[in-house]
Amino acid sequence: MIRIRLAGLALLAFPSLLTTTGMRAQGTDADYQRAFGVRSLYSGKTRNTNVRPHAIRGTHRFWYSVWDGEREVFKEVDADKRTVTLLDANPEPPKPRQHGGQPERHWMEVPDEKDGTSYSPDRRDSICHRDNNLWLNGRQLTTDGTPDDYYSAWGSFSPDGHYYATVRIQPAPKHYVYYVESSPKGRVEPVLHKQEYAKPGDSLNYRVPVIVDVRTGRVAQPATTLFAHQYEVTMPQWDQNSRTVTFHFNERGHKTYRVLEMDLEANVRTLIEEKEEKYVNYTRLQRRDLSDGRRILWTSERDGYNHLYLYDRSTGRLSQLTRGQWNVREIQHIDERRGIVYFSANGMNTREDPYLIHYYKVRLDGRHLTALTPEEGHHQAVYTDDMAYLIDTYSTVTQPPVSVLRSAKDGRILTTLETADITALQATGWRMPEVFCAPGRDGVTPMWGIILRPSNFDPSRRYPVIEYIYSGPGDQYVPKSWREWYWGMAELAELGFIVVQVDGMTTSWRSKAFEEVCYKNLKDAGLPDRIAWIKAAARKYPYIDADRVGIYGCSAGGQNALSAVLFHGDFYKAAYAACGCHDNRMDKIWWNEQWMSYPVDSSYAACSNVENAWRLERPLMLVVGELDDNVDPASTMQVAAALQRAGKDFELVVIPGAHHTMGEAFGDHKRMDFFVRHLLGVTPPKWRRY
Repeated sequence: MIRIRLAGLALLAFPSLLTTTGMRAQGTDADYQRAFGVRSLYSGKTRNTNVRPHAIRGTHRFWYSVWDGEREVFKEVDADKRTVTLLDANPEPPKPRQHGGQPERHWMEVPDEKDGTSYSPDRRDSICHRDNNLWLNGRQLTTDGTPDDYYSAWGSFSPDGHYYATVRIQPAPKHYVYYVESSPKGRVEPVLHKQEYAKPGDSLNYRVPVIVDVRTGRVAQPATTLFAHQYEVTMPQWDQNSRTVTFHFNERGHKTYRVLEMDLEANVRTLIEEKEEKYVNYTRLQRRDLSDGRRILWTSERDGYNHLYLYDRSTGRLSQLTRGQWNVREIQHIDERRGIVYFSANGMNTREDPYLIHYYKVRLDGRHLTALTPEEGHHQAVYTDDMAYLIDTYSTVTQPPVSVLRSAKDGRILTTLETADITALQATGWRMPEVFCAPGRDGVTPMWGIILRPSNFDPSRRYPVIEYIYSGPGDQYVPKSWREWYWGMAELAELGFIVVQVDGMTTSWRSKAFEEVCYKNLKDAGLPDRIAWIKAAARKYPYIDADRVGIYGCSAGGQNALSAVLFHGDFYKAAYAACGCHDNRMDKIWWNEQWMSYPVDSSYAACSNVENAWRLERPLMLVVGELDDNVDPASTMQVAAALQRAGKDFELVVIPGAHHTMGEAFGDHKRMDFFVRHLLGVTPPKWRRY
């Protein structure tokens, strides 16, 4: 198709450009100069920040690094004396450089577990894998292993050294993705790369835990009734008694997750079971075994929020320790002598942004919940070994960081270590972002996001909106702590845009129901919530033009950005989609089966940007790195093919030699031009070095 790019056509498409607010041009060469200069202009301008504390083991002392405005300096804190001493140099010695050795395994590669050697507690015995079997001290221990059902070498001896626990593996065929590196350095001919890459619906290794008597070679192998339909079975781990092991079973489709116990006679029983109608968010589960060998501290979302539970093996009872409309984030420590659990959580303070993380402690009977970091802010803390003291750094996107020394007994501040100074940053013309909250699609549930304005912001003007999106379960994505510079977003703002980011439904850490909107429905991406949020911002601020909204993102965000113009093209007027997982059948198995379930069904096609490419009516720029080893680059090319078949106009940018990327420097510039052209309605300036 022939594309005519005249500013006058943009005026017809966006009548709001005809108002007096368009008197000064936007997207000019001067705007581009500012945009490309914001990183160097803003970075390093905040003093007394970037505090990174480290506890000195076995003491009540810490050391930390801090940016003083010119350089990184190092200080030591004596918590007992409340003193801070400036150090001459970094107290942490440099790590030795690695030489030679095996190349690091790619994160998509599933190891065959045939390498390595395990040693008994007294180091007298060793077990390795050879010819599909286990060999003890050079002699064959098992004899029934075959290429289709072999013993893993990655097991462990029991504490008494009499038994060995491992798994038998029935290997599945491997799925590979191939990449052509078109422009390799130092040669003319392209290079073909091959990478293991399991996708939804692929067969997986089948694993059966076994216990081997190292004295007789007897193998105890259980029935698989309680772990038959496997996504994963973990390696069995010994209990202190040398008589039982535990392992975890994650069901294919993720609706059931079990902690299982097996004894020396291969009897298996369920200790803890998580069962959900849609999915168990297994990456969120945390387990801590207490030293009495009887109790297990566990986290679960079974009541709709992530909370602490205590399981007792002798009674089979799972007791809830914390409860409420908030989420436990991480277990830091269990003080068994005092019966106290230390953990972080979000959402407990109802008068603030529900995503802000605070630190707490609670007794193992669920009583005496104590807030250790009550001040409003997003907290990050480091404790001494004995949990007597902590260094806590807290901030928000509108409140510069403060670092304090606290007592872990009650959270009392003992001394303030650092208070950020943003004077030099403000002198550059930097504008603080705004935290904005408005109801989502249901008109009730608050959605939280941020609004960035250009440094030369003029409230008498009208500004188009660009949303940066990354939506998906597993986390929340809007920044909550202090930043000088918002990569990508700040540059676009300087060109004459209001740039926003918001967490809508389908993201995490609000409630299970809030997140589960994603189930078999990743195309939703919280877009109805985002639209409602942007419209609310436009109602509050007349300078926000909700009739000119663009969107961009990478990876899941690339999928989201394209979905926005395919399914909500009446609101989103242009999309930049980089390295998107545009069809969940083409992407990595663990991400997609977690939320889209198994087996692969019609919901995958319904969510596919490839299948829905015919819907496109808005400007689109597709970007892909030719060597993307995270999302198969063929996913983007299949969208391009579908768009061509449907007779749709779009732009395709391939970045030679790039992996998983927003677009590299070339793509950044292309993204700027794309939105300037389609939202501002002006021709971008000629490219040059800024």
